[in-house]
Amino acid sequence: MSKVLITSALPYINGIPHLGHMVGCLLPSDVYARYMRMLGNEVLYICGNDEHGTASEVGALKEGMPVEEYCDKYHARHIQTYKDFNLSFDYFGRTSSEQNKEMTYHIFSQLDKNGFIEERTMKQVYSVDDKMFLADRYITGTCPHCGYEKARGDQCENCTKVLEPTDLINPRSTISGSTNLEVRETKHLFLNLPKIETKLVEWLKTKEAFWPDVAYSIAKKWVKEGLQPRCITRDLKWGFPVNKPGFEDKVFYVWFDAPIGYIGITKQWSDENPAERNWKDWWLDAKDVRYVEFMGKDNVPYHSITFPATLLGTGENWTKVDFLKGFSYLTFEGGKFSKSEHRGVFAEDAVKEFPADYWRYWLMANAPESSDSSFTFESFVNTVNKDLNGVLGNFAQRVMK
Repeated sequence: MSKVLITSALPYINGIPHLGHMVGCLLPSDVYARYMRMLGNEVLYICGNDEHGTASEVGALKEGMPVEEYCDKYHARHIQTYKDFNLSFDYFGRTSSEQNKEMTYHIFSQLDKNGFIEERTMKQVYSVDDKMFLADRYITGTCPHCGYEKARGDQCENCTKVLEPTDLINPRSTISGSTNLEVRETKHLFLNLPKIETKLVEWLKTKEAFWPDVAYSIAKKWVKEGLQPRCITRDLKWGFPVNKPGFEDKVFYVWFDAPIGYIGITKQWSDENPAERNWKDWWLDAKDVRYVEFMGKDNVPYHSITFPATLLGTGENWTKVDFLKGFSYLTFEGGKFSKSEHRGVFAEDAVKEFPADYWRYWLMANAPESSDSSFTFESFVNTVNKDLNGVLGNFAQRVMK
């Protein structure tokens, strides 16, 4: 019997996932976890809500409630949705937990001690009308790489390029729509990826024969283009305050503490039954653990480059991903699924219309593994009627006669 650690990309707390999210990480990881259990392996299947960052703050502002209450509300809805979809998590936690704060602070302190954290003064976009710096999703504009007009200040969801707010063309405030913006200087902390690059590349080469092309090609492309220091702090209120003198008024960037959340959530699971569970058996100096990650291709850079580099930089023996399964996109009736624009079929609504197994079957049968695939209601109806109600139903009826 082997120990298999499985994580799905952590769904953002803002709103409810659509079918694209379900098939891009949540459902495939569930199917894999079930299969590994059937083979007799010891499986720990971990997931949880990604609660920090501007996505939460913007969502809370739109609904007129404190961000903590907003996260509580949507965390409960996420849990119910995944229960309705029959996802078999061993634990579904939250990145805002005290356990994740403890892990984030420890890993940051190790990186700082080892010389991989540096202070830099950088230029950020400031909204004169909103009286605040516009980090990440607080700013929207045109992507300089692909021309997508609704790119966010942290990443373009169309071409997956990681961005800085100052990269955007024709930027505007997501909060007010204001274009009365200025570029001002502000001091931040950076993870010095170039200093970790040699170790990272050596580690990455050991994965070439095992990772799918979607994941490995993205990681290789990032390395080829040259790794740059990545800012890991933000001028925000919601998040873990930085545990370094002079930076207490800032919080850690969501993409720093969110992947660490896999470890933090495992500690949540462990702390609920410490007599029988130990998070270190899976994450720190762990033996005979195979770690498998599932995610959409837009998350691959953070999980194949930034997160492994973060763990390598601590100098500690953390479990790192053995197999990274990246998925392409599921489109909706010829266009894109979009949570922010409420376009597509959302998981919470889907199970109210048809049984979860109908959706699970269609999504896995049409999973966008090597290229994008498209959801249409016509395809859904035809597949369910033909394969499940027809072929499988006929087989069951014959067996029972």
